[in-house]
Amino acid sequence: MKVLVTGAKGFIAGYLVEELLSHGHKVVGIDNLSKYGDVEKSYDSHPNYKFIKGDAKEADLLKDALKDCDHFIAGAAMIGGISYFHEFAYDLLAENERIIASSFDAAIWAYKKACLKKITVISSSMVFENTEKYPSKEGDQFQCPPPLSTYGFQKLATEYFARGAWEQYRLPYTIVRPFNCIGVGEKRAKTDVEIKSGNIKLALSHVVPDFVQKVLKGQDPLHILGKGNQIRHYTYGGDLAQGIYLAMESDKAINQDFNLSTPVSTSVLELAEMIWKKIHKEKPFRFISEKAFQYDVQKRVPDIEKAKNILGFEAKTSLSKALDEIIPWIKEQIEIGGI
Repeated sequence: MKVLVTGAKGFIAGYLVEELLSHGHKVVGIDNLSKYGDVEKSYDSHPNYKFIKGDAKEADLLKDALKDCDHFIAGAAMIGGISYFHEFAYDLLAENERIIASSFDAAIWAYKKACLKKITVISSSMVFENTEKYPSKEGDQFQCPPPLSTYGFQKLATEYFARGAWEQYRLPYTIVRPFNCIGVGEKRAKTDVEIKSGNIKLALSHVVPDFVQKVLKGQDPLHILGKGNQIRHYTYGGDLAQGIYLAMESDKAINQDFNLSTPVSTSVLELAEMIWKKIHKEKPFRFISEKAFQYDVQKRVPDIEKAKNILGFEAKTSLSKALDEIIPWIKEQIEIGGI
């Protein structure tokens, strides 16, 4: 089987491409290197992997890459953490719409003219931005008010692209929604804007690497956005990659959507204290609350039963175990200037 993955140099894709290759698939990766630059991946020289530097907004490029592909995992997008939503409010909407439109244009062509079987679309937990129903299950995105952030709104639109392509062209699809991916490989993005948090300027807008680098750099008390009562489900990238792979392969996943997540809820304050204790051991944990961002959703809790029952997917890596891998990696990146 041959799979096209767009956004191949991205954070989640780093785990996903490795997962696909481990199952014996051939993989073509496309990325324009706009976020991290030309970062090295462990599989760059793998005999079943081919990388193409190019822009996923170019439908002709995607069509050419899809000529002999069975599957297409559409992962290319402008993506970042909470500060990113505010800094690039227009670009997130405009660029991601262009990317997803080109992706579906190419996928529809490849389904009709070549050998493409299905497109798997990577959406986001942010489609549930305004829900008041917890846990949020598949389908609830149509029952709650639409997202207020342009990022969340566009991700919801991505899911409508999938539904529309099926209704008009009978292009089979699967939608996957990762919840709060954590892991190694998330470096400083070229477009990240440094913001001040206490006495440290930060260039990362996701909470786990932010907290880790602040604690490693000696910030005390630790500065956090809001009161720390925000609820998240921090899911290891390797687990998410397995879930995306299962969704891509399963015939039962055709025209279905899946929440992919750990079942464990963790508050931001609990996360901060866990990171602190892993680095400082006996040093008392202290923190200061700063003003939260507008789109800092207070609660995201997924229903994970559908993915478990249909795909047999369960995220098994604990937050503690993931942090044991992440913390040394970030420490090394600080030392070499990668973060």
